[in-house]
Amino acid sequence: MACLVLYEWTFSMTRTSARAALAALALALGAAALPAQAHGDDHAHTPLHGGVVAEVGDVDYELVAQPERIALHLRDHGKPANTEGASARLTLLNGSEKTEATLAPAGAGTLEAKGAFKVAPGTKVVALVTLPGRKAANVRFVVK
Repeated sequence: MACLVLYEWTFSMTRTSARAALAALALALGAAALPAQAHGDDHAHTPLHGGVVAEVGDVDYELVAQPERIALHLRDHGKPANTEGASARLTLLNGSEKTEATLAPAGAGTLEAKGAFKVAPGTKVVALVTLPGRKAANVRFVVK
């Protein structure tokens, strides 16, 4: 008996109620995509200093690696992050060769180290960045 009632109900749906059901389904599926943008992620993750950008949490990290200087530019929600009291330890990997560098604050939103660094396209860099009042971030880059 229940199957007969369900069968009759299915065929008695009007086009209007079918459209309403489809609209509700589309609305529900569209709302599922909102949490990815809910935190106001309206800034671009593009390099501003000619480097390579990676995002961890709400912070963009841009690595600019040159043979005589390595800089890490930090942006929090698109604005330079406060790097006062911050530090970073970088590990550069070139094949089997491993080099380390310690970066210190060098202006608004910038940490840097000067010296002689072996960097080339394909160099992998792992950065452990410590900002005051935040959990340390592990950021990975590949130099282009």
